[in-house]
Amino acid sequence: MDTSRGNSMLKELLGVEHAIIQAPMAGGVTTEELVGAVSRAGGLGMIGAGGMDPEALRKTIHGLKRRNVGAFGANLFVPWGFKVTEENIAGAYERLRPVYDHFGLEQETFIPPDTEDVKMKFDAQLDVIVEEEVPVCSFIFGIPESRHIERLKEAGTILLGTATTVEEAEAVERAGFDAVVLQGAEAGGHRGTFLNPVDDSLVGLMSLIPETADQLSIPVIAAGGIMDGRGVAAAMILGAAGVQLGTAFISTEESGAHPVHKNALSENRHTPSVLTKVFTGRAARAIQNTFIRDMAVHTKSMVDYPVQRRLTQPVQDASKAAGSTEYAMLLAGQGKSMARYMSAGELVRQLVIEAKAFGVEV
Repeated sequence: MDTSRGNSMLKELLGVEHAIIQAPMAGGVTTEELVGAVSRAGGLGMIGAGGMDPEALRKTIHGLKRRNVGAFGANLFVPWGFKVTEENIAGAYERLRPVYDHFGLEQETFIPPDTEDVKMKFDAQLDVIVEEEVPVCSFIFGIPESRHIERLKEAGTILLGTATTVEEAEAVERAGFDAVVLQGAEAGGHRGTFLNPVDDSLVGLMSLIPETADQLSIPVIAAGGIMDGRGVAAAMILGAAGVQLGTAFISTEESGAHPVHKNALSENRHTPSVLTKVFTGRAARAIQNTFIRDMAVHTKSMVDYPVQRRLTQPVQDASKAAGSTEYAMLLAGQGKSMARYMSAGELVRQLVIEAKAFGVEV
């Protein structure tokens, strides 16, 4: 697809002035203020709704409507199969005990969720998306059932899928999505891989864009390691119709990220962001620290996502409260050291100006 034509098509689809999407980071990073600031600046703010209960999602949507921010969207996690027993949890707690003891934490007893719980939550979230007429809905961790896709299309919702390979992008297009977000290996956060093992799906963004753009007829959106106008321009020259940035928005004023997280992006430029499963049970790119190194030996025996995340959350919270990066999950892409500390709206405007200096309209 011609880049300029794809860019125009994408902006029309999304109802935005600039094809710049703020990645929907779950866990409180993408606040209502952040989403609104990006949308008001002409980009597309996205609610990280995957971990939100339906009523919290509805409340956030109502808040954005009151702010009259214009176009915005929400991201949901496609339900996945998993099984975690009480024995699994007991074993995981045993491996985590030294870290709990380090912070003086008690290990709680709880009944783990199951696949049906996840599906019910997803259905309820979709109800909110349709009832509140959210303009754009994106998905990660797979492709929803055809009945869900049909329902959203009937409601007039623009659909974005996430892919980490050309094969996944083609599957997204066949499912009837309007555009696909290409998540390069450089991207921070959880991997969206759903067809093959993560280790077989770590394609660098600069290779993934042209290879995918040559095969698809829908717009492709580049994500992974893009931090400034140079990255935006490069992605679009290679065939992307737009870009999605996550790590770049973590350091903005409106971000809900903890100060420890924000400061860690550029604090130690030589500390890499690495792929790990130890925090959540699912592969994610985060800034390397003591917890990742010490727990790596237990990677294969971690319980499934999202239960592993619940087990490590008290440790993460305690680490941040102590002002330490060493036991916190600090999700970040490989471009983290280029983080800028400014308002989200100003970042969008800077990206547009910088890309234009390379002759690229975004």
